[in-house]
Amino acid sequence: MANLNPVNIANADSKQTELFDQIQNAFGAVPNMFKTIGHSSSALESMWTSFGALSKGNIGAKLGEQIAVLVADINRCEYCLSAHTVLGQNAGATLDQMNAAQRGIAEDAKSQAALDFASKLVRFNGQVRESDVQAVRAAGFSDSDIAEILAHVALNIFTNYTNVAFDVEVDFPKVSLTKR
Repeated sequence: MANLNPVNIANADSKQTELFDQIQNAFGAVPNMFKTIGHSSSALESMWTSFGALSKGNIGAKLGEQIAVLVADINRCEYCLSAHTVLGQNAGATLDQMNAAQRGIAEDAKSQAALDFASKLVRFNGQVRESDVQAVRAAGFSDSDIAEILAHVALNIFTNYTNVAFDVEVDFPKVSLTKR
């Protein structure tokens, strides 16, 4: 059972309704994660507009979704793992590529460098070394791209913590976390 129940959309205030309508238009439904964080329209707006901003980024939707499944698995968030596996496939990744990304494995050296960097950001609470940043640069990422990779990690930590802390019910086809 959820630790924080989803907002009943029928009882939402005007700001919540405005945001829920945008999410409904994008997804065809309002996923439970958004309804749960939606208790605070400020938190909902922060989450939703961050997704929108990053969707316009340079690293591409496929890599962004691969980062998301890796971060979700590290943070033990089945909700985000499930959602981003679907979204990654919608962005052009195969199921095998998404399953590999969940384990920190990419199909090319450049994407591998991004996943390695994202993993270090999460595992070491952002305390990466200059050599870690240099490795991502050497793989062909610009400083703008590196900042964007960090932004994807940060947004996914926000969503992971939302779903894990509030035990949000998964409303996507379930994907299992890796065994630890």
